[in-house]
Amino acid sequence: MKVLAVNASPKAAKSNTSLILNPFLQGMRNAGAEVDLYYTRKLKIRPCAGDLHCWFQKPGECIHKDDMAKLYPQWRTADIWVLAGPVYFDGVSGPLKNLLDRLVPLIQPFVELRDGHCRHVLREGTKTGKVVLVANCGFWEMDNFDPMIRHMQAFAKNVGREFAGSLVRPCGESYKGMIGLKMPVEDIGQAAEQAGYQLVAEGSISTEAVQAVSRAILPLEKFIKTSNRIVGQMLAEAGHSQKEQK
Repeated sequence: MKVLAVNASPKAAKSNTSLILNPFLQGMRNAGAEVDLYYTRKLKIRPCAGDLHCWFQKPGECIHKDDMAKLYPQWRTADIWVLAGPVYFDGVSGPLKNLLDRLVPLIQPFVELRDGHCRHVLREGTKTGKVVLVANCGFWEMDNFDPMIRHMQAFAKNVGREFAGSLVRPCGESYKGMIGLKMPVEDIGQAAEQAGYQLVAEGSISTEAVQAVSRAILPLEKFIKTSNRIVGQMLAEAGHSQKEQK
């Protein structure tokens, strides 16, 4: 089984997103999958020009000659796409959205009715398979992930793939700070690894693994106080005075 994973965080391997993505991918490897991981920060991928060159002038071939060209064969043949990134101002962040827009060469301009909805026909040689979302957010509430999850569900339908679920980690910066401090969070990484193994070996991720990855690690009030204290320290170190909170 082939897996194509993309980490769209600008912090690449040092991102909070990686804290969940890396064990998830390791679990997939443990189950026998062949995993290729790319970081958008290290790729030169131009925005879609919207001229539909890939539909009419040279079907299946993008007009841009950049790093996306070497990825198209993997997009077409991977059984599972793992799309990962942070939540900033709600929804999918820029690098990941830019990447998704460049997948138009995988579909044809012809339209078909699929599950009662108009969709474009997949280009010959493009596999159907699964899409999984891995995301991180600094805020405490789980509903911060809702716009991104809805986007990924719609995207999966458009490319003829099954949305196999999402592993999301709220309080990402707090979680990062707890790792290595003998805090009780080791089970979160273990659950992410288990989820990866399950998806490859069993075809789906258990509800228990999903819930374990996103479980609460701090009460809401403590999260707010701790976050503001850390921000104050960072401002002071940067030479700025902290404004009184109202």
